[in-house]
Amino acid sequence: MPCAASLPALQALLSCPESVELSSLDFYIPLADPLALEPSQLDGLPLSRMVFTVRAASLADDAVQKRCKELSERGLRLMADGEVSITAAQAGIRGLDFDCSEALPSALAMMTLPGPHLARNIHFAPTGFALYRGELPRAQEHDAGQGDGTSRKRLLALLGLLAQDADSRELETLLKQDPALSYQLLKLVNSAAFAPNSNPISNFGQAINLLGRRQLQRWLQLLLYARQQEDGLANALLPLAALRAAQMEALCKLREGDRDEQDLAFLVGVFSLLDVLLAMPMTEIVSALNLDLDVVAALLDRSGQLGEMLALVEMHVPQTSALRDVGIDNETYWRSLLQAYDWALQVSRNV
Repeated sequence: MPCAASLPALQALLSCPESVELSSLDFYIPLADPLALEPSQLDGLPLSRMVFTVRAASLADDAVQKRCKELSERGLRLMADGEVSITAAQAGIRGLDFDCSEALPSALAMMTLPGPHLARNIHFAPTGFALYRGELPRAQEHDAGQGDGTSRKRLLALLGLLAQDADSRELETLLKQDPALSYQLLKLVNSAAFAPNSNPISNFGQAINLLGRRQLQRWLQLLLYARQQEDGLANALLPLAALRAAQMEALCKLREGDRDEQDLAFLVGVFSLLDVLLAMPMTEIVSALNLDLDVVAALLDRSGQLGEMLALVEMHVPQTSALRDVGIDNETYWRSLLQAYDWALQVSRNV
């Protein structure tokens, strides 16, 4: 919760290299007591990247309303957590940061604020919200699974080839049987991130040569999540799979794991959502693949070093005991998470 004492730490966080790489993202920060924050204390902070959330109930206090207006006039964007009255806009509140787990805000409250509005703990896509925060509900995640049995078998076969470090020609043969996946791969290698000045890549051999064997495997693992839904929307599991994979790799590297160990950690992060993607029990999935036993233990039981890391990256807020089990401190964890977000953004933009 920002206060005068924590502002230097906040400024240090937002200016660290890992945070700067995420400069296209806004940081949403709870403000426990607006009266404890003087407008002059905002000097030197990257206000263009910050959104502070205040408790809606506190806006009933005239002094809080006045302070919020002063902060807003200084350039700070403010949102309210909870139902607000029509006077909220006059206090500089621009949008709602609303917990939608039990109820939605009134239409009047949303209409009187310019927005955008952020929905938390959603089980559907509520009208009027442009921003969402929280885990995708499991019931909806399963809609992303592959209903076509043939397609599911093809996916499992491809995953098996990837796990066994199969020959590129075997991968190419199977890719040709999956038009959607083939399209995603060629789209990726022709993106500005990979081939800004080269001639278009039109076949899998060229794609393999451009990406390299190791990167090809990683991107194919992620591209499994990139299939378009029937409604044309991208699979919402893709950024989460990319985030888990990247943070698993970063944590393994911080623990001085070698390149092969980092690859296994990345694979565990990607594969941790296969049960959701395929709408199958994880036990059936791992039994169909020739996976390293450490990977199997991590995916099924969250056991072993890889399992401990996976359990950690699945947490919204890391527990001290979980950090201790993995052998890292709090700052190292957050740096690995920022690095992972940067990677997930690259994936989401290029796929």
